[in-house]
Amino acid sequence: MKILLQVSRIIVGVLFIFSGLIKANDPAGLSYKMQEFFEVWGLHGFNDYTLTFSILMIAFEIIAGVAVLVGWEFSLFSWLLLLLIIFFTFLTGYALLSGNIRECGCFGDCIKLTAGESFVKDLVLLALILVLFAKRKTIKPLFANRISMLFLLASTIFAFGLQFYVLTYLPVVDCLPYKVGNNIPEKMKIPAGSLPDSTVINYVYKKGGADVEFDADHFPADFNDSLYQFVKRYDKVVRQGNAQPPIKDFVIIAPSGTDTTMAILQQSGEQFIVFSKILPKGAKDWTWSDDMKKIHAAAKEKKIPLIWVSADAENTAKGLVVLNMSDIPVMRGDLVAIKTAARVDPTIYLIKDGTIQGKWSYAGFNKVVPFISR
Repeated sequence: MKILLQVSRIIVGVLFIFSGLIKANDPAGLSYKMQEFFEVWGLHGFNDYTLTFSILMIAFEIIAGVAVLVGWEFSLFSWLLLLLIIFFTFLTGYALLSGNIRECGCFGDCIKLTAGESFVKDLVLLALILVLFAKRKTIKPLFANRISMLFLLASTIFAFGLQFYVLTYLPVVDCLPYKVGNNIPEKMKIPAGSLPDSTVINYVYKKGGADVEFDADHFPADFNDSLYQFVKRYDKVVRQGNAQPPIKDFVIIAPSGTDTTMAILQQSGEQFIVFSKILPKGAKDWTWSDDMKKIHAAAKEKKIPLIWVSADAENTAKGLVVLNMSDIPVMRGDLVAIKTAARVDPTIYLIKDGTIQGKWSYAGFNKVVPFISR
């Protein structure tokens, strides 16, 4: 039993630290995944707080993993871990059984797990944590209290510090389809050999005041227009495929409403594209505006095209007028795609023949001009 206890302790601690570190590399991604759950549940009021939830949960995962390994305040952390894994198991179970969420985001975009794989992982963790919880009073700290607290303090500073860094400068390890070296048009194609979703047509009729649902092959024996009143029909996914391109919903819409996506991406030579979601209220709030002006001037000098793609195209255009950069064409993009392309708002890309050569968040705009002159 002692060996099982120690093995469980190591596995749980290491997995929580590993999971936390993977998520800490991209807390914005976990925030968007939380929004996906809240949207499905109709809890739209929580969307403004998901980044805070994400940062705190990631930090807790790392801190709790360290606490388990060093054995500090184990009774307290065993309760917290048990509650957390029950919550995680509920989320992954819901994603699996409902089919509304394809991936739970347990290990971010670096290690993609299906809902089923995530659910099995959480069940295994739940079993291990139950072992630790049952024997929580027998587990002793590895170090003196002061040393254990130093470990916890260091892990807390690291957990929050890493997240602050990546939320300012972009993820340290880029696992997104928009990473440097990827060709965007190629990533917009469905991979060869992919399987589409398998669906059946389902019908919903009302009979005697109650909804009755059936597919096209199983109409009721007593079906007729006098007994059954049509409500709706829909396609029900019975087996999920994998026919999803790495980059989807990526569009660049000109002010005229024309889709210029491929015309821009297939343009030869280098070009800059700035991606932004919702910019600050006014140009005076753009702390990176001076660096952006230098990029703008250098691009003009080198005759490198520069465009801006925003989900808030109207206000972005107004801001650029205030900053005397009204000659930058402002295009409209899909908010979800921009959230993936620009984990930090805004982010600038250098693209050549559709391939990403470099990308910088606003905090790294000062590195762009030297990169042009390399």
